[in-house]
Amino acid sequence: MTIQRDIYLKKLIDRMHNGMIKIITGIRRSGKSYLLFNIFYNYLLTSGVKEDNVIMLNLEEEDNAEYRDSHKLYEYIKTKIKPSEQYYVLLDEVQYAISPSDVTSDEPLPLYGVLNGLLRKLNVDVYVTGSNSRFLSSDIRTEFRGRGDEVHVQPLSFSEFMSTYDGDKYDGLRDYMTYGGLPQLTYFKTHEQKTEYLTNLFAETYIKDIISRYGIKRNSNEFGELIDVLASAIGSLTNPTKLSNTFKSTKNKTLSDTTIVKYIGYMEDSFLIDEAKQYDVKGKKYINSPKKYYFTDLGLRNARLNFRQLEETHAMENVIFNELKLRGYSVDVGIVEKREKSNDGKSLRKKYEIDFVANQGYKRYYIQSAFAMPTAEKERQEQRPLSEVNDAFKKIIIVGSPTMTRYNKDGFLIMGLYDFLLNQNSLEL
Repeated sequence: MTIQRDIYLKKLIDRMHNGMIKIITGIRRSGKSYLLFNIFYNYLLTSGVKEDNVIMLNLEEEDNAEYRDSHKLYEYIKTKIKPSEQYYVLLDEVQYAISPSDVTSDEPLPLYGVLNGLLRKLNVDVYVTGSNSRFLSSDIRTEFRGRGDEVHVQPLSFSEFMSTYDGDKYDGLRDYMTYGGLPQLTYFKTHEQKTEYLTNLFAETYIKDIISRYGIKRNSNEFGELIDVLASAIGSLTNPTKLSNTFKSTKNKTLSDTTIVKYIGYMEDSFLIDEAKQYDVKGKKYINSPKKYYFTDLGLRNARLNFRQLEETHAMENVIFNELKLRGYSVDVGIVEKREKSNDGKSLRKKYEIDFVANQGYKRYYIQSAFAMPTAEKERQEQRPLSEVNDAFKKIIIVGSPTMTRYNKDGFLIMGLYDFLLNQNSLEL
């Protein structure tokens, strides 16, 4: 079974020979290795690159254990390179070769030195993947200092998921919103198999990665409970103080605002969650708190909660958020404030929320997520926040139920969730 991940292949092709190290990041089991060693490798061969000119090493494999010594890795690659030909170096799970940055000259050459050294060879193009436990975006910014070009891989989009799904799009979306888009799940048939895989992966890999990296074993229970609280609150505005109060009231435990901020940062750095800040549309400024948090993969979120909280409205928001991020948009929560008169004539400040403000270069879209719009009154209710935005950017309402794509009399684009997810150009309609 082959899933063509054309979006990411194009990103790698667009970055070829750009003089930077292409670094493929993402949560474990999101398909980084397959993208590099299968999809991109096959592209190179079909483009006329000779097999001998593609140097591939998976440093997680025991057969390649000797090359975890950064010096030996560098020497091995050098022996494969001839000055007169173009080469492509593909390294998987490079965190196995990471050495401390403060080594002396007598110790193995650090991995970052190896990669930066390869950059100086004009006939070498370098691509690497790394585990999120020891090779995060923060590491890339620190160690490569502008010489690393990150390609972030997400779990399968709904469109990718449906390319191998045995069923219609309605059943497919139900399964996708329940079990998520980790590629390995496409091989499992039963709820029990999928549940066991997701539950074990979360507990035995993601959480252990974070606990090991940041040394939070003593407070691992509190860290796990914070994950549960955030998982229960997707699509809801929250802040550290509110989360701390939740711990006091529901867990009978004390977890300081500072600790919560730190733990959330760990989860974001490990690609488990992503944040959406509030943006004051009329004031053209960000509001730092509260924020919304969404899970990179809904299946992992649902498994963490033992599939107890499968709210379709919040799940739909999470799916839309992830799809917008996949398409390269920065995504915020829009806030529009307006002065209105109360029934007794008093002036009140009314705040309207727009689910998503999606920006990409000169493009911007205001998007509302509506699980259902069975009546004209419900449609007016959903578009009210959009009506308060007085600019020319497109306003869109995405509806969870099957809906004919159309513009209504107020100029707002109405489309179904299926049409949005299955058409990469749906926002341009």
